[in-house]
Amino acid sequence: MSLLQNINAQVVPFSLLSDSELNYMVEHMDIGYFQKGETIISGGGESEGLHLILKGFVCELETQGASSSQQTHALVHYAPEDYFGAWSAIRGKALHDFIADEETICYILPAKNLLELIHRNSHFGDYFNNLTVQQDLLENKNHDLNMTEFMLATVDTSCMRDAMVVDQNCDIEQATRLMKEQRVDCVLVQRGKRYGMVTRSDLLNALVLDKQPLTSLVKDIANYRLVTVESGDYLFNALVRMTMHEIDRVVVMSQGELRGVIELAEALSFFSSHSHVVGLRIERADTVDELRNAAADMQALIRSLHTQGVKVRFLMDLLAALNKRLMSKLFHLLVPEDVIPHVCLVVMGSEGRGEQITKTDQDNGLIMRDGLDWPQGPDVMREYANVLQDLGFPPCTGNVMVSNPFWVQPISEWTKRMQSWVNLGDEDSILKLSIAVDASPVAGNAALYKTSRNWFFKEIEQNKRFLSAFAKIAMVFDTPLTLLGGIRERSNGVDLKRGGIFPIVHGVRTMALHYQIADNNTFARIDALVETGVLPQRMGNELQEAFSVLHWLRVKAELARQKDDLLQPGLQNMIDLNDLDRLEKDTLRQAFHVVKEFKKHLALRYQLGGAL
Repeated sequence: MSLLQNINAQVVPFSLLSDSELNYMVEHMDIGYFQKGETIISGGGESEGLHLILKGFVCELETQGASSSQQTHALVHYAPEDYFGAWSAIRGKALHDFIADEETICYILPAKNLLELIHRNSHFGDYFNNLTVQQDLLENKNHDLNMTEFMLATVDTSCMRDAMVVDQNCDIEQATRLMKEQRVDCVLVQRGKRYGMVTRSDLLNALVLDKQPLTSLVKDIANYRLVTVESGDYLFNALVRMTMHEIDRVVVMSQGELRGVIELAEALSFFSSHSHVVGLRIERADTVDELRNAAADMQALIRSLHTQGVKVRFLMDLLAALNKRLMSKLFHLLVPEDVIPHVCLVVMGSEGRGEQITKTDQDNGLIMRDGLDWPQGPDVMREYANVLQDLGFPPCTGNVMVSNPFWVQPISEWTKRMQSWVNLGDEDSILKLSIAVDASPVAGNAALYKTSRNWFFKEIEQNKRFLSAFAKIAMVFDTPLTLLGGIRERSNGVDLKRGGIFPIVHGVRTMALHYQIADNNTFARIDALVETGVLPQRMGNELQEAFSVLHWLRVKAELARQKDDLLQPGLQNMIDLNDLDRLEKDTLRQAFHVVKEFKKHLALRYQLGGAL
């Protein structure tokens, strides 16, 4: 049997190599024999190269403490077909000891030949200890699908047209003729350094409804609140913004300079999903039944996008936009028009953060203007919660819903309660605050929400000692790692939320409150914390990738249970390790290690002790 037959070329990282690169690796491999207890690689020393275990087991040990009181503990155990030593060879020095647990035989690719392969194939080199690359591989495992459509399509000249810009003295008649000649349905008018947009619909409304003459200037009917994307951004983001803002085009900018316009038709031509169609069905719904049909399409959309490998962050953004449109539409169907300017519907929890992909439960509340006289309000809010449940959003087990009067309050009472929760700082108060601080406005008067949020930031700024008690909640659940660095599984599987998602969400939420960051979304909060220098760049990147991995596996498991009709309460966060392949297990293990390091960071920052 040849050496190549002993190497599984179908698994990463070896699957990243071409046939010629695989042959090169095999030609230059040596073989090493190690006795039980023998040191294969010494911490602080050089690695001979990439070690691929043929037989035996190897333990990676970390040494901690001063020389007089050093202690070692196992980080990871490696089994046959596992590799180690590549990271050390690439960087020139090993951080840990690698010890043979029993008699072990390894194939060894010398460091100089490993570096040559990395020079030939950069993706192969990036894989080692790079959670970003591993996550991309995880989300792109189905090579039969055209992943470029979703993962690589960017905003460039291939998907946008040049913007037609008219002078500010252009009138309606001139603009109409230009649009007909150039076969476009919108123009931009420049007014100083600002651009405004005029569409065919704007021209029609001005002439027919407002009775304006043909000589009226288009600058006076233009919309100057443009929705923009940056050149080079993902095209999927442009589609998300069109869905979120209920528009058919976005303006492309590059460092403040106008580049062009993306029309809905061009964006949709790049995508096989029907996300905007779902959004249109929601917007055009005039009855609850029509909303119900639109909501049913959303689950199929989630499954389709997940199957096609769309990144978790894109999934979250798109579904958050669609969910908010649906909830807003239902609100406007049920709440009297004259009441809407005096109330603000907010969603909280994962929905407020824009991180709920599969529907879990309702988390919503209503902020009202002080003195509002609306006696029918409680009945309408109960109906709203009931209909939302009918649309596929289960009731909240903690009763955090608009059907519960506790979460329907005038703004003075809303802020008074948050102040009380900050001052009390007990477990129940912190739980309620954790839900409420992630609130996001969905319908009604958003100024009520913003007033409440700004007040709360001022309250936190004057009560910094509260943050330590708030941060401690991130330590409540253990990270599911064994003493040997592997994943610890209980009888019912691994809880992804308690073990990884919640500590990231709550730890980042604490730091965002500490530094007055208004964003709710965990990804956006991490970006802001890195940008302000509060969080190291490396840690920020790793947290985002770990967060994506945990959510990706969570959604995968939940969709599988839906397909097999195995949905059970309390299982939406559980995953069975037996259902994961080698890459998924390895990526999950690294994600949990990132979570563990982040909890250490929180413990030091907020003086929480050593409970991890």
